[in-house]
Amino acid sequence: MCRSIKTLRPPAMPEEATDADIRAAALQYVRKVSGFRAPAAHNQEVFERAVETIAQATAELLDGLEVRGAGARRAS
Repeated sequence: MCRSIKTLRPPAMPEEATDADIRAAALQYVRKVSGFRAPAAHNQEVFERAVETIAQATAELLDGLEVRGAGARRAS
């Protein structure tokens, strides 16, 4: 696992994950999987599309998680 990606759900985070937190985690994931810190111009579109897809999936995951003992859920 990429050490730069942090847990985004309570209680690991004191507050709800922001869209910026989610996008940063998605970017780190895509960088790790692709092996590119910054893609070449001909890979930029697919790289950004992957980041957006993963960020959306992450937001959906966090929205759907029910953390016992914590009544807060991420606001959309």
